Amino acid sequence: MTKWSLSRILSSMHDDIQGSLQSARETLQHPGTKGDASEKVWIDLLKKYLPKRYKTEKAHIVDSKGDFSEQIDVVIFDRQYSPLIFKFKDELIIPAESIYAVFETRQTVNAKNMKYAQKKVASVRRLYRTSLPIPHAGGTFSKKEPARILGGILTLENGWKSDPASLIEKHMNSKNADNGALDFGCIASHGYFHYQRESEDYKFHNTDKAVAMFLFYLISRLQSKATVPMIDLQEYAKWL
Repeated sequence: MTKWSLSRILSSMHDDIQGSLQSARETLQHPGTKGDASEKVWIDLLKKYLPKRYKTEKAHIVDSKGDFSEQIDVVIFDRQYSPLIFKFKDELIIPAESIYAVFETRQTVNAKNMKYAQKKVASVRRLYRTSLPIPHAGGTFSKKEPARILGGILTLENGWKSDPASLIEKHMNSKNADNGALDFGCIASHGYFHYQRESEDYKFHNTDKAVAMFLFYLISRLQSKATVPMIDLQEYAKWL
């Protein structure tokens, strides 16, 4: 009879995703191709393990005023309450109201890539989001204030010469006030980090099971966000 081990199952999950990322780095030589492969590995991971209420794709984000974000490598968005998902010339375009979290994917973490990720996240957070009152059997709930969109970076390796734990804070906005400040990130070969609002600093977790532990942390953060606001479709219809 097989003796089950939860620890072994979770370790296998981590080894699988890290192996895929490593393979993409070693076998695909063209920088653009490597990037695409890395994005796909992270997207496939999140599609596989996130609850079905969340969808994950590479996309641009648009708001009802007609403003667009930069292209985002990994977008976690709502599909249950978001009827508008556009596809134009093979590019996916998602309304800002639907977004829970966005990530930049890179092969390594370093100062340049952290700055680039913050720029990408800022291009999403600056977008306008509508919200409507929510009807229910007993009446109507007041419209929901859109929650802050989560932002992060996903990488395979540490590009710094020293331990990334000592450098994360240095290359981030420690007060987390800027639109581009990252909430968290994963370095598959080293660990993961997240911003602590209570102490207003970043905590880095050194671990050889970084991907699995980060995935659990991400799900807990998404759960705390509850549901996205009800989108005002008439604001988008004005563009017709």
